[in-house]
Amino acid sequence: MTKIYTHPNLYQVVNIQNLLDLKLIRTSVRNEFASGGSGELAPQDVWPELWLEDERDLGLAQNILAEIAANEQDDWYCGQCGESNAGSFDFCWDCEAPRKKI
Repeated sequence: MTKIYTHPNLYQVVNIQNLLDLKLIRTSVRNEFASGGSGELAPQDVWPELWLEDERDLGLAQNILAEIAANEQDDWYCGQCGESNAGSFDFCWDCEAPRKKI
């Protein structure tokens, strides 16, 4: 088994697992309940991890992860109210102003 992804947010790890599952790539999540060890262990040591079950799927899994990373958008600040917004938002969560495309 090979670790292919880790993130501090379990939902993000499970989301990636679901996307790989759609391509019939079998994975398993580890450290799902390890957050209780934070403080005693380094923070990144208790992050949820996604492990590939079949080494033959490694290349395809890496390609999918690279495609996902390429489609991620940077966070942005609203030109109307100055609020910080996640890159996935097309409208400001605070004042509902549309994101200005550059």
